[in-house]
Amino acid sequence: MIFIGDGALLRRAVRHAAAEGHPVDLVCCADPLDAAGAPHLAAPDVNARADTLAAACTDGIVWSLNNRRILRAPLLSRGLRILNIHNGLLPQHRGLPSVALLFALLHGDPEYGATLHEVDAGIDTGPVLAEHRFPIGPEDRYHQVMLQGVRACQRLFEEHLPHVAAGTPATPPAAPHRPPAPAAYYGARALDRLADHRDHPAYARATDLGIFAPHAPEVARALAHPPRH
Repeated sequence: MIFIGDGALLRRAVRHAAAEGHPVDLVCCADPLDAAGAPHLAAPDVNARADTLAAACTDGIVWSLNNRRILRAPLLSRGLRILNIHNGLLPQHRGLPSVALLFALLHGDPEYGATLHEVDAGIDTGPVLAEHRFPIGPEDRYHQVMLQGVRACQRLFEEHLPHVAAGTPATPPAAPHRPPAPAAYYGARALDRLADHRDHPAYARATDLGIFAPHAPEVARALAHPPRH
C-alpha cells in the first residue's frame, strides 16, 4: 500500500493503516515526518517515479490524501488501483479544496463533505465510491467548514480502508434528496473572480481562513493582493 500527499491528514492515515496491520510500503510526501516512520520518497513528480512505486507496492493499492500532485501517465498505466480522498463533494467541488470551499460558501451551497473516488486521467473525475455529507450552517465560516471537511476525509478513509484492502465492492452513495449540483472546477484561476464578490453578504465568513491560512496559500495571496481588472 502506497500513500501520496502531505500534512496531518496523510500522517494520520499512514499511522492508522499500519496500526490496523496493513502494509505501508512507501509514503510519497515532502516532509519525511509525514511518513510516520514508513519508507519515504520525496518525489516532486511521482509520475516520473511510476516504476519505483509499482515495484514497491505489494498489494496494488495507492491512496491519495491531501495531495496537490496531479496523477497522470505513466503512473496511471502501471496496473495500480489509485484512490483519492477529496475534501469536497463531487462533481460540484472539483479542483483545489481551498478554493472550492470559498466559492461553495459564496454560492450558498447547502452541503459540503468529503468524497472517495477512483483516480482516472481527469482531475477529480473518476467514479465516486463513497461520500460523507454534512450541512453548511447559515453562519458557518470557512475555517469551520474546512475542519469538518478534514474530519470527514479521515472518517471516509478509516471506514473504507478495510473494504479496499479486501477488494470488497463499495456500495454507491445514496442519491441526495435534492437535484444533483452541476459539475464545477475550482483551480487557482478561479480566484481571479474573487474581487467581484467583495460586496457579497457571505464574503467575510467565506474568506475567514483562520488556522487554515498557511494551508491555503493561493487564497491567502488573493485576499492580500486582489487582482486588478
